[in-house]
Amino acid sequence: MILSEVRQYIKTQRRVTLHDLMLRFDMDAQALSGMLTLLVAKGKIEKKSPTNACGTGCCKCDSALIEIYEWREMQ
Repeated sequence: MILSEVRQYIKTQRRVTLHDLMLRFDMDAQALSGMLTLLVAKGKIEKKSPTNACGTGCCKCDSALIEIYEWREMQ
């Protein structure tokens, strides 16, 4: 997978979950991790914390479903 394709997808969608990226690019979370870390470091995207948890505090949610990335580059 090419970093530019991941970047373009996030730019187009504006906000995606790690799970979305895993499905779109048929990659596991670990394979995407390096690319996402690089895009965060370059200021292209921002990793967001989920704001609306289920409220139970059980921590059984798949982290890929709630890890959110948002496009941040100034146009």
